[in-house]
Amino acid sequence: MTSAQGRFHDQVVLITGASRGIGEAIALRFAREGASLVLCADEDRVESVARAAREIGARALGYVFDVADAAQVEGAYEFVDHEYGNLDVSVHNAGLIRMSRLAELSEDEWDTVLDVNCKGAFLCCQAAARRMMPRKRGRIINAASGQAVQARPFTPHYAASKAGVVAMTQSLALELAPHGITVNAYCPGVIETEMWSYNDREWGQRLGGRPPGEFYREVVSRIPLGRAGTPDDVAGLVAFLASDDAAYITGQAIHVNGGTILR
Repeated sequence: MTSAQGRFHDQVVLITGASRGIGEAIALRFAREGASLVLCADEDRVESVARAAREIGARALGYVFDVADAAQVEGAYEFVDHEYGNLDVSVHNAGLIRMSRLAELSEDEWDTVLDVNCKGAFLCCQAAARRMMPRKRGRIINAASGQAVQARPFTPHYAASKAGVVAMTQSLALELAPHGITVNAYCPGVIETEMWSYNDREWGQRLGGRPPGEFYREVVSRIPLGRAGTPDDVAGLVAFLASDDAAYITGQAIHVNGGTILR
């Protein structure tokens, strides 16, 4: 699966949330372009991340940790230090969505979503920057969402977490620019993933008890390009942001949504 040549030959890339969907597609894209990889997931995805690493090949290693735990995050980046000695690209794809009506949204659920999506990205940015700053180069890439700028109902915690990621990305881009590090975010729209299967089911039920698939089809019908996105669509953007072609791009939150115009 890996290639000895490509844009990322001799580069080391860490990816969180790499066991499935968008994260796995990002990993495969970097592998095809010659990168050495550390694929990360939480303890619920041990087998999935191990499988992904095996399928990619010898230059991909799996690592399990909780992105919301500072000590475990530092342990993951120390693993990169030990195995590869340097880090060129850090992609923070780990995330989750939950839906609840406001009256039923618990403090625990709010904290869980914010911890994984926003705090987790912050901790990974911090650990990555510590390693990139002495080398005066690096790419930090965070997962945001269209909900960062245009929220949907029943997901105030998810929307808040992704808006936080965008604001954090902009702030860190300013701080890290003098150190040769770019910081950007990608904002997926409707993408063919397990998350959107969940979204279809939960939004469909809450917005009139719709049968599975109906809400999804309605949303996709409004996309200007006429289809849902694929994980590979997102992976292409992430690889671009990590490449030399994007050396003058930082502090941006780029939407991958088939042309949907957000307010």
